[in-house]
This record gives sequence, C-alpha cells and structure tokens, in this order.
Amino acid sequence: MSWFAQSGYGVRFDWGPVAAQRLAESVACVVIVDVLSFTTSVDIAVGRGMAVYPFRWRDERATDFAASIGAELAVGRSRTTPETPWSLSPAALASAPHTPRLVLPSPNGSSIAAAARGLPVIAASLRNAAAVGRWLSLNGYANPQRPVLVIASGEKWPDGSLRPALEDQLGAGAVISALNTSSMSAEAVVCATTFRGVSDIATVVRECGSGQELITSGYADDVELATAMDASDTVPLLVDGAFVAA
Repeated sequence: MSWFAQSGYGVRFDWGPVAAQRLAESVACVVIVDVLSFTTSVDIAVGRGMAVYPFRWRDERATDFAASIGAELAVGRSRTTPETPWSLSPAALASAPHTPRLVLPSPNGSSIAAAARGLPVIAASLRNAAAVGRWLSLNGYANPQRPVLVIASGEKWPDGSLRPALEDQLGAGAVISALNTSSMSAEAVVCATTFRGVSDIATVVRECGSGQELITSGYADDVELATAMDASDTVPLLVDGAFVAA
C-alpha cells in the first residue's frame, strides 16, 4: 500500500471511497469533490445557513435518522413535493425553504466522509474551489507535515464498481490549483494540469456523460449551478456529523 499512498507530498489525489479509506490514515485533512451533485448541494445548503448531515443510505434508516435529530430529509430529485422540497438537486436546495438541519443521503459522499475517521473533512466543488484552497492554506494544510488528500468521488457503474467522472476530476483539479504549494504528488499534478488545460469548464461539464444525464433528465439548472466557477466563498467543514460553514 505504501507505493500508492503518495507519501511525502503535501497534496495528494485519488478516487472514490476505497481510496479515501486506504489513504486517509496518512493525511491531516480530506477534501471530497462530487460536483454533480453532492458537494455542490452541500455548498449551497451550508451557504444558506443549513447544517447538512451526510447519510450513506437512501431508505428507512435515513428517515429514522432524520427524525432522531429533528432534521428534514432530502428526497430523490424526482420525488420533491411542496411538503418535502429538499433533494440532492442544487437548484432545489437553492430555492427550498430554509431548515436548520438537513439529512442529505449520498452513498459515495457519505462513505468518503466516514472513511476520514475523525479527520477534518471539507466539501469542495467548482463553486467554492478557490475558497477551499484559501482556507486550507490559511489553516496550515497542504504541506508534507499536514498533507491534504483530495478525493474525486466519481460515480458507480451498474455492477457497483467505480466510474471515474470527468466533472469530479476537474473539481479536484480546481481545488489543487488553488493551493499555494509545490509539494504535490504526481497524481495531484496531473489532476491540476488537466483542470488548467480546459478553457471552458462549463461547456465541458455540460457535454460530459454526467452533465448530459442530468440535462436530458430535465435538470439543466443543476449543471448550471454546479459550473458557476468560484461563485461561493463557503467552506463546508464536517463538525459533529454535519457540514457547517468553517
């Protein structure tokens, strides 16, 4: 495992929950990137003053957990109603009534957060990449003494295996590019270089597979919000099980 831990570097990059579980033990902070749409939704909700509780399952366990903490439960995009207007859709969360606590089921995002095992966890996206980079630098991260692991969440194929998602690679590259350090693993360097090599991020995300999936399903507004580069100064930090503004 030591070959793949990217040891000695202040900024490291990898994919998905398994990498987060394997590599988190050797870093000081974990940054989750799930552009379409978990971390974008977290950014919007936290920016509106909501405490967002990530939850791994989308079943009765989520319902019971929300009830136990007096929170509202986000439902699937297509299942919103006037009584339950909160969902994983960034556009829905931007317009839904404010609620102090929101449970947001997301298998990948929540699994990555859980894998961090008590480390500081940040939710990053294209919307807040620069803000996250500033926060990490100001708080003494992203150096060999306090390394940061940036995890692109990716999606899942029908068999459950990881599908690397271009939008998450670009979001991770945006965060890495915002860090004021040269101490980057080869994986982090290539990720940042890919981001910097794309002149029109919004168009690329709209045209990639994940973007087309949402647009053709009627959620073009979600893609537009997710590609609003550095539109947010919010830095969602996981504290006592909920993302709140750092």
